[in-house]
Amino acid sequence: MTEETQANDWYAPDQATFGDRLTAAREAQGLTPSQLAGRLGIKLQTLQGWENDRSEPRANKLQMVAGLLNVSMGWLLTGEGEGVSDPATPEELAEDAQALMKDLRAMRAETMRLANRMGKAEKRLRMILKETI
Repeated sequence: MTEETQANDWYAPDQATFGDRLTAAREAQGLTPSQLAGRLGIKLQTLQGWENDRSEPRANKLQMVAGLLNVSMGWLLTGEGEGVSDPATPEELAEDAQALMKDLRAMRAETMRLANRMGKAEKRLRMILKETI
């Protein structure tokens, strides 16, 4: 398997581990490892152990994790049930990138128009100040 294939398929249901699913769910909620550890009342090292598949949480913490991350315990453990959606495909990313590029171009054009207006306003202000002095 090439590195590119591994990079694209890391989250395939048959390859994802508990730690992979935990990390994906945490990232989907926009939480850092420190933030999730704090909310769970555990040490960061403990969470890192879970995400790196060196250990697993006890049932009570697993239930808390599932609730905080809005996924099912079954999905965290087996990948089946309510979880996060798979990462975007390259095609979906390309569409998003194109839309973002279009927005950036529009913002750049607007910025240029505003810069021109500011330049003209500054020039008028200088002329007014020159006349009054």
